[in-house]
Formats: sequence, C-alpha cells, structure tokens
Amino acid sequence: MSIATVPQFEVVPPEFGSIRYLEHGLPCDLIRWHTHEEYELHLMVASTGKVFVGDYIGRFQPGQFVLTGPRLPHNWVTEVGSSDPISLRDMVIQFRHESLTRLAEAFPEFKNVTPMLEMARSGVEFVGFDQSKAQALLASVRDTHGIARVLAFLNVLQQLHEWPNKRALSTAKIHSTLTGVVESKINDAVDYVVENFSQEISLERMAAMADMSASAFSRHFQKSTGNKFVDFVNQVRIGKACVLLTESNDQISTICYSVGFNNVANFNRHFVKIKGVTPSEFRRVVRANLSPGTAAHIAPEAT
Repeated sequence: MSIATVPQFEVVPPEFGSIRYLEHGLPCDLIRWHTHEEYELHLMVASTGKVFVGDYIGRFQPGQFVLTGPRLPHNWVTEVGSSDPISLRDMVIQFRHESLTRLAEAFPEFKNVTPMLEMARSGVEFVGFDQSKAQALLASVRDTHGIARVLAFLNVLQQLHEWPNKRALSTAKIHSTLTGVVESKINDAVDYVVENFSQEISLERMAAMADMSASAFSRHFQKSTGNKFVDFVNQVRIGKACVLLTESNDQISTICYSVGFNNVANFNRHFVKIKGVTPSEFRRVVRANLSPGTAAHIAPEAT
C-alpha cells in the first residue's frame, strides 16, 4: 500500500449517533488509507503489520491502542503470510468533535480531557495499556445503548486520560473540525496544501485564495491549526518525503523536488529540523527497524 496519495474521505452516517462502535475481521474491504471528521479510538486485537498515522510509519502488534483526531489519515495493514481469516482483528470507537465540545461547555470537569484530545491531532498511542482491559472497555461501549453507552464511553475517556504513558505519533498536526466562514477557509487551505504539496505554495497566494490579507490569513491559520503556515507546509512535505524514503528507492534529490522543495540543501535542513536526522539516516534506520517487533518512527517520544 502506498500512502503518497490523498486518503479516501469517509463519511459517517448521522444515524449512528454521536458514539459509533465498529469491529473488523480479516479480510475486510474497509481496511484502507482514509480519513474522516470523527475521532477514532483503535485497538488492535490480533495480527501484526504496518501502521500509518499521518506521516508516522511503524509496526503494530496485538494490544496497540491509538486515538486519532479529526481528518488525520490512518490505516493498519496486516502482514501477508497467513491465509487463515481473522474473526476479530480490531475494535473501533468513533465519536464526534461537536459532542465533546458541548460536553465540555456543560461540564467544566470534562475539560481535563481536552489536552489528550488536542494530542490526538497528531495521533496518540497509549503505550503499555493492558490489552484485556482495553478490550473490556470497548466491549462495554459495544454492549450498551442510549445513556448507558454514553456513560461507558465517558469511562473509556477517563481511563485514557489517566494513563501516564502517551506517545504522539505524527509530526504534522491536522486541524480539528471547525465552524464559521473564516475557519472554513482555513480548512480549505489545509486541504489544498495536503493535495498540492508538490507545487509552489506561497502565503500570499493562499491568502488571496481565502480573500484575506497575508497577515490575517497567517494569524487565523495558526490559531486554527496550531502551526504557522510555512511550518505546516514544510511538515506536510517532509511527511510525504518520509513515505517515499521508506517505500521507494528514489534518490534523495529526486524525492526533494517531488515533494515541493527547490533545492536539496533547504530540504535537508528542514528534514533535520523536523525529524532530527538526515534523510539518508532516516531511510537507513526506518528500513532496518521495519522488521517484526520494531517501530519505524525515530522522532522523540512525547508523554
């Protein structure tokens, strides 16, 4: 699977309510590189393989427990090697940003969970969380409805909030669901960058497309996404470069130009700034570490 393409956007039907439970076996047609407006809590129950979250590429094994934020692309790809079907590969809960916002407004105590949800914009792994406990928590949501499901879901969030070992996965943060005319324009700008990262992208051009002054666009973009516009563009490009360094044998100079940088020196400088290593070192370490039981991500862990 290549993740260099634009992820498929998934629309969750509103009739599923504010809290949706899913589970997948293997094979399954729904396993693909995709994104959606909802948060997603994803527990791997069985199998091993590669996990892709934003620009993060690593290994997964049973028990991996990850929360992804709105519009953050993700996929778990099971290794080929066994033709035996798997009845339960993963357990998933999807929930909406708007529901949590209203909950925080009604109950100030819930705001303690906000930092974890903010962290989910990059994808957050709950390292070391007991798999049997995680399965029981998600099963409590699966097996309930109405108010009982809401209470079970809140218990899940509370358990995750209290878990001390959280690790951010992706470098580039993806904006959360936003409302209003200005925020809609910022969303459009983010989508444009993600889909056109290989082209020349200037702050002035994006501001003009949003019908704003450069200073106003810059201010609104940082407020809405948590990133300066130039930094976000560089993060997206470096994330795409990481995919090519991992999945292709292209020369580094070729990758540099294909993701939108104009010269190799500038590309190398931004790569080291964001990833902490040179592109060639990243490729060497990732390929060495993409073996069973190891992870490809070499950026510092966040707790």
